[in-house]
Order: sequence, then C-alpha cells, then structure tokens
Amino acid sequence: MEYRVGPEEAGWRIREVLRRSMGVSYTALKSAKWNGRIRLNGEPARADARVEDGDLVKIDWEEDVPVYQLKPYEFPLEIPYEDEHLLVVAKPGGIASQSSRNHPDDSLENAVYSYYGCPENFIYRPVNRLDKGTGGLMVIARTPHAQHRLQQELHTPAFRRRYLALTDGIPAEEEGMLDFPIAKVPGATIKRMIAPDGKPSRTRYKVLEKRNGGTLILLELETGRTHQIRVHLSHIGCPVRGDFLYGEERPEEFPGCFALHSAMVELRHPLTGETLRLTSLPQWAGELDDSVLFMDFN
Repeated sequence: MEYRVGPEEAGWRIREVLRRSMGVSYTALKSAKWNGRIRLNGEPARADARVEDGDLVKIDWEEDVPVYQLKPYEFPLEIPYEDEHLLVVAKPGGIASQSSRNHPDDSLENAVYSYYGCPENFIYRPVNRLDKGTGGLMVIARTPHAQHRLQQELHTPAFRRRYLALTDGIPAEEEGMLDFPIAKVPGATIKRMIAPDGKPSRTRYKVLEKRNGGTLILLELETGRTHQIRVHLSHIGCPVRGDFLYGEERPEEFPGCFALHSAMVELRHPLTGETLRLTSLPQWAGELDDSVLFMDFN
C-alpha cells in the first residue's frame, strides 16, 4: 500500500500518515514496524520520521507475520525521576533505546517493560531517543497526554538537552556554533554526512578541558538530526572518542559504546508545569561538578 503525502500533511510523523490518512490499523502498523516493512521514498524508515509534501509512504505487511511479543529484560535501571506521568532513565551506553530485529530482547524498552512488571497493555513512549552507543538521560512518557505535550516541546527552549563528549582532537575555537547541514550518505542505512543540500543542523559547544590530545566538550542541540553531534564533531576534526562510524573505535576503552553522554535535561512537567532539571555524569567525565552543565554559552 502506497500513499503520496499532501501539503496539509507535511511535518506529520509516518505513523500519523499510516493511521490517519491510510487507515492502517494499530496491529498492522506494529507488525510492519517490527518487521521492517515501512518505507519512505523507497528507503527503510522509522514510524516516527517526519514527512514532507510529495513524499511517498509505503507499508507492506503479511497477515501470517506475527506481531513481536515484548520480552522482559532484567536490567538494573538508574532512575533520576519518576512519577505517574514520567519516567527518566539514565541509559548506559551500549544498550539500544528500543527493541528491534537486531535487539529484540535486551533493549531499554525491554528493561522498562520488566521494571513495570510486564503489564499486558504496556506501551513504550520515549520522548527523546539516544543512539545505542550513547549513554545518558532519556525521558519516557507514561501516558499519551504526557507524550503529546512533551513531543510538542522537544525542540524548543522548554525542553533543553545538553551533552558531554570526549573527543579525539581539539577544536580550533574554545566555544562556538557548529552550523552545518546534515544529509544521509547515499546508499547508507544510518550514516550521515555534511552536505550543502542537507537539513539545517546547529549545535552549540564549549570546551571544558583538554586531555591528552583530546577534549571534554559541553554541547547543546538547537536542532535534532540523526547523529547530529557525532557528525558535527567529526566534521571539525574532533570525532567522539570510540565512535566506530565517524571516528576510531576503541573497544578496550569503550566496549560497545563511545564517549557521548546525555548529561542534562531541563523540561516543563506536562501536567504541573514545574521545571525539572536532571543531570547524569558518565565515569569518563572524571571529577566534574555537574554545575558546569548549566553554564551559559556566549
């Protein structure tokens, strides 16, 4: 089944196009999503990817392909904040944020499912996502209303995210804005590159320390592109330490992960309006005081 996106649907997520415009049932969507049968302009796509006017959305599913049943994963979770509306987890680097064909049983989704006692109608609602190799704070909504409110604010000043990175190489400037458009590498599944015709992408940064030919950097996203920090830092000659895709893998130092960490999240509680400021520091940051996570950028 195929569908051409119209101007009134520009900016929608693929799942909205599938459900609202194409009439796909929740069960069929879940099956197609799990089995990798959603495509955008001929390329495999995530259900939360956004579409533009003229895009071609395609879904294939087979009636005899079962919807995957989530399995529990007994993994100790570090939880900086929790109430009936929100769960904030400090995800370790090396664990996938969401279950998939490659990680069906050992993702953060499986761990959260287990943490809540494997409820029958469990729905996983991550507001922000982290690459498998990236550690740090992830916000998970526990209700549809909380998810809707937080996703509306995700790339606005009401939902701020700051990261720590340990890089190979030292930036030419101590502080600045990395303003380079990002596009998908032709023929690649996940790899991105800097390209003039890419999507606008902006990352603020500030050097905190210089360490043995590398740098400890504080970063804040102004846009939210795939692999944005990793691509931007690699572009200026300072790839994230241990990044197998854009730098040099270091399995002995960072097994299954790399030195990028979601260290601060500041958000407005979707029900109370209270401002929540949460922090998480990785071991490789050393004796860093978390007050530096809130310093001003020039």
